[in-house]
Amino acid sequence: MKPIEAKNVDVFYGDNHVLKNVSLTMKENTVTAFIGPSGCGKSTFLRTLNRMNDYIESFRKKGKVIIDGKEIYDKKVRVEDLRRKVGMVFQKPNPFPKTIFENVAYGLRIHGMGDKAEINERVEKSLKQAALWGEVKDKLNRPALSLSGGQQQRLCIARTLAVKPTVILMDEPASALDPISTAKIEELINELKEKYTIVIVTHNMQQAARVSDRTAFFYLGELVEYDKTSVIFTNPSNKQTENYITGRFG
Repeated sequence: MKPIEAKNVDVFYGDNHVLKNVSLTMKENTVTAFIGPSGCGKSTFLRTLNRMNDYIESFRKKGKVIIDGKEIYDKKVRVEDLRRKVGMVFQKPNPFPKTIFENVAYGLRIHGMGDKAEINERVEKSLKQAALWGEVKDKLNRPALSLSGGQQQRLCIARTLAVKPTVILMDEPASALDPISTAKIEELINELKEKYTIVIVTHNMQQAARVSDRTAFFYLGELVEYDKTSVIFTNPSNKQTENYITGRFG
C-alpha cells in the first residue's frame, strides 16, 4: 500500500464550489482525522476517496486522487474494485436486515466467494478483528438488528474488513453511540491502523486528539492546516485552526 494523495482537488455540486484546491498526502498505516465546522467540506472530501459522490447528479471534480499509485477517477478503474479496497463505515450503524453471520458474509458472496469453509473462516476472523466475536459467537444466526447500537457499528466494521480493504473511511463512526461504545470504537481504530490506513471525519475534538496521528482542519471548503495531531492541538500555525480548536467559533 502506498500513501493516499490528493492533488489540487476541487469539488462542485452544480454551481456550488464545495472543495477548493485541496492537496494532502495520507501515509499508510496511520489514522488521519478531518475536523472543521459543519458544512466545511470534510465529509465531501472523505467521499471523494471512494467515489461515493458519483451518486450525486450535479457532482463534478477537478484534480487527482491517487490510491495505491492509481488515479481512482481514471476511466479504467472499476468502482466495485475501488470500493472493495477502500471500505466505508457510516455515521449511523447500517446493518442489513439479515443475520449477524450473513451481514459479514454478504460482501464475500457478492464478490463470488462460494467456499463455505472459507466464508466461515473469514467471518470469524473479521468479527474478531472488530472486537465483536466474543459477544456474538453463539448467536450468529440472530438478526443483526437485535444488537445494540455499538455492536451494530462494530458489525459494520467487521463487514467492511471481511472483503480485505487496505483503506477504511469512517464518517463520524461514533457520533450516534454512547460513551462506552465510543471508547470501544476508538480502541478498535487504534488496533486496526497496524494493518489499515484509516481516515476519520469527526466533530469531536477530543476524539480526533485521541485516535489520530495527523489532523486536517477544513474551513469553508479549504484545507486550512494539515499536520501531526499533536502540533494541530498544541501549536497550530494558523489562527483559524487555533480559534476552532479552542472553541472560539464553529
